[in-house]
Amino acid sequence: MDLDSSRIRVAIVAPSLRILGGQAVQADRLLRAWQDDPQLDAWLVPHNPVPPRPLQWATRVKYARTLVTEACYLALLFRELRRADVVHVFSASYTSFLLAPLPAVLVAKLLGKPVVLNYRSGEAPDHLRRSAIARWVLRHVDQNAVPSAFLQTVFAEYDVEATVIPNLVALDRFPYRPRTPLRPRLLSTRNLEPLYNVACTLRAFQQIQGVHPDATLTLVGAGSEEPALRDLARDLGLRHVTFAGRVAPESIASCYDTHDIYIQSPNIDNMPASVLEAYASGLPVVSTDAGGVPTIVRHGEQGLLAPVNDHDQLAAHVLHLLAAPDRARALAEAGHASLQASAWPRVREQWLALYRVALARESRVAAVQA
Repeated sequence: MDLDSSRIRVAIVAPSLRILGGQAVQADRLLRAWQDDPQLDAWLVPHNPVPPRPLQWATRVKYARTLVTEACYLALLFRELRRADVVHVFSASYTSFLLAPLPAVLVAKLLGKPVVLNYRSGEAPDHLRRSAIARWVLRHVDQNAVPSAFLQTVFAEYDVEATVIPNLVALDRFPYRPRTPLRPRLLSTRNLEPLYNVACTLRAFQQIQGVHPDATLTLVGAGSEEPALRDLARDLGLRHVTFAGRVAPESIASCYDTHDIYIQSPNIDNMPASVLEAYASGLPVVSTDAGGVPTIVRHGEQGLLAPVNDHDQLAAHVLHLLAAPDRARALAEAGHASLQASAWPRVREQWLALYRVALARESRVAAVQA
């Protein structure tokens, strides 16, 4: 294609919002941002297509669901990637890597399409150590993109180059508001899965509520740990804990707006968009220092960090902010100021540049092979 005169056609291969998680939300934001762009035409190729009506019965049967969804996904890849100039593949790790990004990369290469692999998992250190397939794929796509310097460093350990393009924050959806007064209304928006260690947040909240009996904690998200976490909240004697379940992306801003402190305690993480959303909304952030979190939360400058699984320190940080509201506001202001790197004008230019590099590389390879 003539890059100077044509819109670049980009197939974004990612989960749809039927699977509500970080990948789906980021893909949706990216697609919305590209709408009506004069230089690029983007569309979604979902990891999780809805099977044709005669096969939808299989979605209720565990293994049949995987087989039917994968067959529909492969057919969709062959149909949709043919018309793309660049294939942008969102990637997680482990089994998900084999079922979603790997087929997309193989089909794109079979069709002669350049691939940008957008790897997003905080489990990268273990995944890449264990998986020769993942390492091979990362070395054979045209460009790798990651949302944090943490993942860029992990990739470098395996001699894989990656460009850092941060998560996109729709700043217009998250109105900034200084918290005056600062109330003990805590929010966590992480899914209730083991790697996010929400149990640590509950244990920290027990100590916070011991000092501030009126403190509240809202847990937005769902997952396999929910029954155990509900039991833990009861066993700890906690009050005013709300399990809000999943909240649609278009409604999440109101959750931030009605709370005053953002708290999370992951054991494994990358560049959580939840922290950026808290910054956008004016909430001071308290987190464990898992994975890539310290690259976006500089301790004492943009938020406060505790060691992984240290609920005592997590609680102490929240209590410090409640006792020093001026410092809490200063941290929130610094976090908000850091968001320019995640605003659309800058992120747009970075993606455009990377797509162009992938196209140019593919053109050179094709010329050599000819």
